[in-house]
Amino acid sequence: MDKYIYIHGFGGSGLGVKASLFREHFGDTIICPSLSYVPALAIDTLKQIIEQMIDHSTVTLIGSSLGGYYATYLAEHYGLKAVLINPSIQPYETLKKVYGIAFNYHDESKFEWNEHHTHALRDYEIKDITPQQYLVLLQTQDELLDYRQAQHKFQDATVVVDEGGNHSYENIESKFSLIESFAHRSSFL
Repeated sequence: MDKYIYIHGFGGSGLGVKASLFREHFGDTIICPSLSYVPALAIDTLKQIIEQMIDHSTVTLIGSSLGGYYATYLAEHYGLKAVLINPSIQPYETLKKVYGIAFNYHDESKFEWNEHHTHALRDYEIKDITPQQYLVLLQTQDELLDYRQAQHKFQDATVVVDEGGNHSYENIESKFSLIESFAHRSSFL
């Protein structure tokens, strides 16, 4: 049985707009957990979920932004396929600009993001990827991340670059059938 885990980005939740779109389309085959902003806690939660599912399901990770960074680490750790949506490549650098009080986009609750958190993200960096495990979806008008960094890092993987868009990835639902095809096939494209 195919199962999916959607991994939201920084300040996101399993109840966000994108997670809701995935849940609506994929139904009971997807889990969209709300993760801690603390990197080690988020990774621990995801590992527990994967380890509960992996013995009786084929698991595909879907990660957006920081969730894409986490998905890359977990895909390599467990040998899973991962769909990365405008993934963060160096969040330990890009998230330095949000030090201080940050907000959860779902309920506007506050949390403190600091140097300890960005430093902890380095523990999950993957230098060498297994290209066939990835489908990378990028939009060129991502206002937060330079799509070319992900395009370069995943150049040997399946990368789809759409002109325009934004960091949230406009019209993600138009990629659902592509995501399903990628998850189902042993060799993709």
